[in-house]
Amino acid sequence: MRLRHLSPALCATALAAVAALVTGGASASAVPTDGSLPPGRGFHAVIRPVDDATRASMMGVSWKPGCPVPIEDLRVIEMTHRGFDGADHVGHLMVHEDIARDTVNAFRQLYLRDFPIRRMELIETYGGSDDASMEADNTSAFNCRAITGGTRYSVHSYGKAIDINTVENPYVKGSLVLPASGAEFTDRTDVRPGMLVDGDRAVTSFTSRGFDWGGHWTSLKDYQHMEIPQP
Repeated sequence: MRLRHLSPALCATALAAVAALVTGGASASAVPTDGSLPPGRGFHAVIRPVDDATRASMMGVSWKPGCPVPIEDLRVIEMTHRGFDGADHVGHLMVHEDIARDTVNAFRQLYLRDFPIRRMELIETYGGSDDASMEADNTSAFNCRAITGGTRYSVHSYGKAIDINTVENPYVKGSLVLPASGAEFTDRTDVRPGMLVDGDRAVTSFTSRGFDWGGHWTSLKDYQHMEIPQP
């Protein structure tokens, strides 16, 4: 596009379109941070580097020396999501810069399908506790921690895994259900709002972009979990 041949007004429109593409096709304008958007406002998302205040809140909580990804490689996505109340809300998700655009596009598809998200808050809100975040039914991504029941780094430690509606989509291994309040959602044939179920377009919104879904695993089921596998 040769902007020099356009009027100033058209140049501004064209530049805004380019900026939207940079954020994965979402609106490039900042969304409000008061927690809600007017109904019908539509999906908006902004991808930003980690700011100084957020970085400070991460130290010793979700990030520690030795973590496999530097904070400089992480991005905070501020985006609209549909709530269980049917209204639009603003959430925050921290992911690796490599998957930020695909993450925005996947969540846009959830929004367009009226798939509800209970809450979307950075893990620092819960002191870095995965258990507390799950019990709150929080959708989150980056957290430098070990895998559940193990010692190696979780893919969350790379910012390349996302847990969605953790109560409606629990982690299940034998008799262990996490969070415990997710036990009423272990029957995946009883489909209710916010559940990720096999074959549903909410799942394919992620898997079509290269994510693996924990609901497809065989040794256990992690219905909340989407990840980009690490080499």
